[in-house]
Amino acid sequence: MRILVVEDDKKTADYVTQGMMEAGHVCDIVGDGRDGLHQATREQYDVLVVDRMLPGLDGLSLIKAVRAAKIGTPAIFLTSISGVDDRVEGLEAGGDDYLTKPFAFSELLARVNALARRPPVRDEKTVLRVADLELDMIRRQVTRQGQTIELQPREFTLLEVLMRDEGRVLTRTMLLERVWDFHFDPKTSVVETHISRLRAKIDRPFDVPLLHTVRNTGYSLHAPR
Repeated sequence: MRILVVEDDKKTADYVTQGMMEAGHVCDIVGDGRDGLHQATREQYDVLVVDRMLPGLDGLSLIKAVRAAKIGTPAIFLTSISGVDDRVEGLEAGGDDYLTKPFAFSELLARVNALARRPPVRDEKTVLRVADLELDMIRRQVTRQGQTIELQPREFTLLEVLMRDEGRVLTRTMLLERVWDFHFDPKTSVVETHISRLRAKIDRPFDVPLLHTVRNTGYSLHAPR
């Protein structure tokens, strides 16, 4: 396996890395949270081993950012913070496991191996493009023809869903489930309202429309045909 170890304590980082190498794995070591985020989002790893207390960017924020970028690499927190609430906070931030210091390397190795045996997560793009429209998941930024477009969080999610299914017609029900997590019809115009707002921002200021209404069916975002 290829493992990223994000740990600012050199002694701990060397201890973990040496053990992983002896077990036949390859490790990259990073001692700063921001550098760890850069590595985790730019390179492909099988498991992330992340300390919670890091310079630059703490471990919780690092994993939250990784998950926001739709990267599902399994992650285990390795930390001296051992309270129940702390462990829950780590798991809710997107961590898959939580091991407190001091620890036995054999237990860490067993947990890392268990995480790696999980079904692989589908690789997701972090930058989506349709014609001259671009959505950057990491920077949470949308641009068209080089112009920055300011979107509200729900508008951003709606656009992401439409762009990931470029050219496919998405029904109102599908959008309610995937954008609002509604598994019932709330009997409101929430979809239509957000589509109208999104169209006003990504289409109307430009010459070529990308967001299309398919009569009596749904909506589709695609390049000119």
